[in-house]
Amino acid sequence: KQIGNIMKKILLVTGLILTSIGAIAKPQTLTLDVPTMTCPVCPFTVTKSLEKVKGVTEVEVMFHAREAQVIYDDEITNPEALIEATTNAGYPSSVKN
Repeated sequence: KQIGNIMKKILLVTGLILTSIGAIAKPQTLTLDVPTMTCPVCPFTVTKSLEKVKGVTEVEVMFHAREAQVIYDDEITNPEALIEATTNAGYPSSVKN
């Protein structure tokens, strides 16, 4: 009987752990079109604007492609906030399809 109670507790704890693992946010990757980047200095401004958004973990701006790839925590931020950040910095962007 004591072993049965221990097994029930182990199963309960295992279930709780598995449930909480599913609740952990996965990093999201988003590519933004930033067509108004026209000079080699523009990517620095775009990068800084995106890095200031809480939840952003990585930013890579490709000047020649006029794109910014952003890795972010979707529990903290969203694509709209990223677009707003670049737009407020003078570089309107949109989600690349």
